[in-house]
Amino acid sequence: MKRGDVVIVDYAREDPGADVRPAVIVQNDHDNSRLQKTIAVQITSNTRHSNEETNLLIDESHPDWKASGLEHPSLITCGNIHTTLKDDVVNVIGTLSAMTMNQLDECLKSALAIP
Repeated sequence: MKRGDVVIVDYAREDPGADVRPAVIVQNDHDNSRLQKTIAVQITSNTRHSNEETNLLIDESHPDWKASGLEHPSLITCGNIHTTLKDDVVNVIGTLSAMTMNQLDECLKSALAIP
């Protein structure tokens, strides 16, 4: 698992009412190689808030659409950051390019109020 991977996470272990859902790994690769947890941001198919600077829209027009492994237009929601056990990552379905990760970094900065 590496930064930029689009994964499916089973959140039910921490929240019995939760389900499996897609997310993007945002933790650095050094920590991903040595820690049992990783940091991810959730992905939703609800694209209503695509104009917010904390969200990144991935749809058919985005260069990483096919590589992302997503089946529906989706928002990467940087306001929904989550630390999860790597054991809860069910599988990797895709990956995002360095260019898209740079865009995602800007969304993360906005969500965390980092100038």
